[in-house]
Amino acid sequence: MANIDSIDLNLLRLFDAVYRTRNVSRAAEELGLSQPATSQALTRLRLLLRDPLFERVAGGVRPTARSERLAHSVQAGLALLEAGLKEGESFDPATTDAELRLHLSDIGEGRFLPPLMTTFREIAPNLRIVARAWPHEAISEALDNGQLHFALGFLPIVGGTAHVEMLSDRYQVFVRADHPVTRQAVDGALSAEAIAKLDFVAVRSHAQTQRMLEMLHLDPRIRLVVSSFMALPPIIRATDLAVLMPRQIGLHLEPIGAFALLEPALPQRDFSVALHWSRRHAQNAMLRWAREVILELFRTGARSG
Repeated sequence: MANIDSIDLNLLRLFDAVYRTRNVSRAAEELGLSQPATSQALTRLRLLLRDPLFERVAGGVRPTARSERLAHSVQAGLALLEAGLKEGESFDPATTDAELRLHLSDIGEGRFLPPLMTTFREIAPNLRIVARAWPHEAISEALDNGQLHFALGFLPIVGGTAHVEMLSDRYQVFVRADHPVTRQAVDGALSAEAIAKLDFVAVRSHAQTQRMLEMLHLDPRIRLVVSSFMALPPIIRATDLAVLMPRQIGLHLEPIGAFALLEPALPQRDFSVALHWSRRHAQNAMLRWAREVILELFRTGARSG
């Protein structure tokens, strides 16, 4: 059985690098080691822990179940150690001119940036925010290597991060207020038969809505595909097209009263929006502060992961 006395800190840094990059060569390059030295060190750690830790797959390596469990502790421990070494370094929101990098979808930008920027303008006027939509499969690595600080959204395929569910939402059917289908809704609820007769506009950046339509065999009813939710209001107002969209977004579309949000009988309509970050950087002073600000603004009673 391995104990802390038998493990070199450099082996844990190596483990963390391989876990994050999913590639021994990239880990070696990141740490400034040769490929043979990296492989030898990884073999030493495997023997100490009596576990292969990583399995070879196309393009790199995949962590074992033991490695997945160990990664949480190693990343948290390295973050605490780094924070301890940096103790005394101050962070002042009022004077910082740092850059905060966020993953947000187009719809997330509309939902989160207005209150976030209002708050930051008051308490951190020189902070610079850079928001962009990352491919979901690249988010975890971007958080670990510092290209990205936080990811906000419904991100079910993003794994290996620390995260907190901030709020719950659900998809609804969104049509113009005087759409004929509104007369078929009973207390705002829409039957499967009524949904099946609608024509839909789909949003390319939100694959989940298209998957829901496919599950109901309604993808042949898609008449228009657009790149962004932001294009929808004038399209919906001018046509009989319907769209699946999060309720919390639909409630705030303008002009108020021009649209109807109907409750559909849909599978997987409920979802949670979460804040994701890297355990590796969890103790960074600026990121701790920003995380607290974001959660204070948007969390409505959720659990950590």
